[in-house]
Amino acid sequence: MDPNGNITIVWDFQSLDVKAMTPYTVMVSIHNYQLYRHIEHPGWRLSWNWAGKEVIWNSVGAEATEQGDCSRVVGAARPHCCQKRPVMADMPPGTPYNQQVASCCRGGVLSSSTQNNATSTAALQMVVGEFALAKDGGGKEEPERPWGFDIGLPGYTCSNATRVPSTRSKVDKQRHVQALLTWQVTCSYSQFRESGAPPCCVSLSTFYNSTIVNCPLCSCGCRGSPSSPQCISDDQLGNQQALPAVGDDEPVAPIVQCTQHMCPIRVHWHVKVNYRQYWRVKMTVKNYNLVRNYSDWNLVLQHPNLQSITQLFSFNYRPLVEYGTLNDTGMFWGIQYYNEMLLQDGNVQTEMILEKNKSDFTFSGGWAFPRRVYFDGHECVMPPADQYPSMPNEASLTRRSLIAGPCLLLLLPPFFFLL
Repeated sequence: MDPNGNITIVWDFQSLDVKAMTPYTVMVSIHNYQLYRHIEHPGWRLSWNWAGKEVIWNSVGAEATEQGDCSRVVGAARPHCCQKRPVMADMPPGTPYNQQVASCCRGGVLSSSTQNNATSTAALQMVVGEFALAKDGGGKEEPERPWGFDIGLPGYTCSNATRVPSTRSKVDKQRHVQALLTWQVTCSYSQFRESGAPPCCVSLSTFYNSTIVNCPLCSCGCRGSPSSPQCISDDQLGNQQALPAVGDDEPVAPIVQCTQHMCPIRVHWHVKVNYRQYWRVKMTVKNYNLVRNYSDWNLVLQHPNLQSITQLFSFNYRPLVEYGTLNDTGMFWGIQYYNEMLLQDGNVQTEMILEKNKSDFTFSGGWAFPRRVYFDGHECVMPPADQYPSMPNEASLTRRSLIAGPCLLLLLPPFFFLL
């Protein structure tokens, strides 16, 4: 769905004097280039291993979680961090202005590039001293590169730092400065690397069939199994003392309502109406997680008729055309100040009208249902294809109307024609 998505970390050296070996100033930027995967609270935590005996004398826009042992540093001034492997955390909103840099101080939260490109970047500025030198490919000396980068998020793996052409970095709302040297680190995501059960599932229904195809049994774990989230039955939902307090630094394990699927999120796709030239779909996203609100949530769907959306209610929408002109994938998310947050035990819903394309439109073979569904970047469990609810095709509808007409006339009583 997002073949080129990644999180890119850029080190821009704003001051560097390798001959004098004076402390250098570096601006570190974290760019979320993922189309639909965003970073939620408690946010990113950037860490790496220093190649030498570097210390961080000062940091703005983020802070090290530990100062470490600075006894080896001579002088009255104390460095900000002397750890061999520092861990930098974003500053919270409301940080004093003199401790900020542009794009900082959102508590580690990064929007996806589609939802809000302005808040998909974070930054911090450091003054680093006591660094070791190494030679680059051209024989010039530069600080020895750190290694072992980690973004502090499950499922992400980061590359080594590589030198790229020097860029410019933003130091405040108006000013950009040219970097003297630039390093770059790329962090890629894989759902296979991320441990844990799937967080969502999909159920299906249609106007033509009263049967609702529910999420598959044990989609996110079977009730009572070690891999399944803890659940609370309906008769215990009023007991709020059973729910843990939401922590500020660590994510709380999901506690869900006891269901057959045991998923925190369920996406329901309902084929609502069949018009002559259009058809109408209703989507509902239900939050079964009792200890978490999903802020800036998003939904990604793959369906061949998404290229023909004519009207959408209550959601934002953008097509994701990543493979040539193939337009079968779209991203949906909430409207600001209206439904951008999916509350505990709440739901958000939309309806969309799609135009029938005569070249490929059909209701047979499960065509009316999505191929894939992603919630907040995680793929949801779909029902088996052989369990999809049945749908009429246009030929059968026409045939049924032609046959039903004469039959109804024969059943009318004789006095009806005298009225």
